[in-house]
Amino acid sequence: MLLDSITLTHQIKLFRKNKNVKKVARLSPEEQIQYMIKEKNKKGPKAKVDARFFAELKALWGIMFPGLWSKESGLMVLIAFSLISRSICDLWLIQHSTLIEGSIITMNLPEFKRLLTQFFIAMPLISIVNNVLKWSIGETKLRIRTNLSVHLYQQYLKGFTYYQVTNLDNRISNADQVLTTDIDKFCDTVIDLYSNISKPLLDIGIYLYRLTTNLGPSTPGIMVAYLLLSGVFLTFLRKPTAKMTVQEQKLEGEFRYVNARLITNSEEIAFYQGNHREQLTLLASFYKLTRHLRSFLNFRVAMGFIDNIVAKYVAITVGFYAVSRPFFAKNHNLLTTGTENDRFKHYYTYGRMLLKMAEGIGRLVLSGREMNKLAGLTARVTQLRMVLNDVYNGHYERTMVDRNSQGGEPPMLLAPGAGRIIYQDKIIRFDKVPLVTPNGDVLIKELSFEVRSGMNVLVCGPNGCGKSSMFRQLGELWPIFGGTLTKPPKGKLFYVPQRPYMTLGTLRDQVIYPQTREEMVRRGRTDAQLSRCLELVQLGYLHAREHSWDAVEDWMDVLSGGEKQRIAMARLFYHEPQFAILDECTSAVSVDVEGQMYQYCKEV
Repeated sequence: MLLDSITLTHQIKLFRKNKNVKKVARLSPEEQIQYMIKEKNKKGPKAKVDARFFAELKALWGIMFPGLWSKESGLMVLIAFSLISRSICDLWLIQHSTLIEGSIITMNLPEFKRLLTQFFIAMPLISIVNNVLKWSIGETKLRIRTNLSVHLYQQYLKGFTYYQVTNLDNRISNADQVLTTDIDKFCDTVIDLYSNISKPLLDIGIYLYRLTTNLGPSTPGIMVAYLLLSGVFLTFLRKPTAKMTVQEQKLEGEFRYVNARLITNSEEIAFYQGNHREQLTLLASFYKLTRHLRSFLNFRVAMGFIDNIVAKYVAITVGFYAVSRPFFAKNHNLLTTGTENDRFKHYYTYGRMLLKMAEGIGRLVLSGREMNKLAGLTARVTQLRMVLNDVYNGHYERTMVDRNSQGGEPPMLLAPGAGRIIYQDKIIRFDKVPLVTPNGDVLIKELSFEVRSGMNVLVCGPNGCGKSSMFRQLGELWPIFGGTLTKPPKGKLFYVPQRPYMTLGTLRDQVIYPQTREEMVRRGRTDAQLSRCLELVQLGYLHAREHSWDAVEDWMDVLSGGEKQRIAMARLFYHEPQFAILDECTSAVSVDVEGQMYQYCKEV
């Protein structure tokens, strides 16, 4: 057994040493596909159980458990009491089962009936304890996931952070993966680890006290010494787990992103008949994921083999040795007196206690595996939280796409704040404002012009000259690197794109977006005004066709391209901003309707 353990340890070391060695093999068509998921920070978050991990976990703990007297903290106390109750029930079951079996062996029928009745009466109480524990664990998971998700979504949707974290910063490629799957796994692992550590510690404490009192300190002392040695040994072997967990979540996010792209761009792909090419890309991402999962599986199987030997079978063997020592002693106060039947009862009772203690030690040793997994998930969630905070405060990191990056240059740090924004009604003024892309390309060194309310300005030029870049700076999506930008406050400047966005919701929501119905009513607007907006863009029939303003559809599919563009113009007429930026927003609208809409824009 020891030889097998040493052999497997050597194999794991070889696996860790040679995991980056590429095999020379013939690649399938799927494996020849290359793609980039917009994440060039190769280092990624460091994940291991160290002081940094505990500091990160402490910060997240304060979000999940808002206060000492919060409901979440109360549920943790309930879990602790349930675990204590369960340990007491286990101890009672051990002692009572021994008495029942003893009454059977001694053929004491009245005693057997009495003990069996007590056992039957206690079953509902034990069942209640077990199910209260399950409920409290499940409810705590839901509550801490809610707290953490709400906190991160508030950060993610604060200002333009959701846009900037994707377009101005490339430290995280799939924020949606972290906000959904990773948070769910993180919260599950936190609570599971809490219960998997608390229960074994409690069991070890109870059985350690009982065994020390009755058998002396040497018996449990042997088990505790084994706990320390095996824990250090297995912790060393499990080091790759945290890093491999981070990589697994990253590849899962990439695979999910590639699938989402197919759904988003299905029409364009269908026109190009690109299904075969997209299949290759999907399978390339999938095989990339499965290769890592298979490697991770092999590592876990090897570790599981050693875990079973060290934390289970060897622990039981050590337990048998430890519990036998007092019975072979010739002068033990408790075990050398009494009949053989008494010695059997003592051995059965204390042997089962020691077995339970060995199981607790085994679970505690195996919890190190979950600790490494938690370290990986903590690193992922902490990285998202840090990036969201950086982006909101105007600090971006983006790796340049040029020949310098191929030489290993560090990512360029954008420095927004060199320019300033002045909010003023009825004027747009660029005063020596450079147009710089997030990639660092300077489109225009200094842009200066002024537009006052009522003026109509046509911005034209070749692709890549900076038209959309100017609009993004005007909308505060991109940072200002210099000069002064004077513009109306937010809400008084409206952007109408060529491909308008249709939100999830009712027909009314499409016109009043981003307002809600409650906000619309609070501002004194009515459905009759919405009908007027639809009539201005010749969509008056839409309300009759859908039968109600409260009709809910998948509007991206229900409405044609021209109808969506006209809905966007109706949205503009509803909000009545001081300035409107029209970015080829009527390309799918007939000329006569287009002329009427532009004429109305001039009149108002």
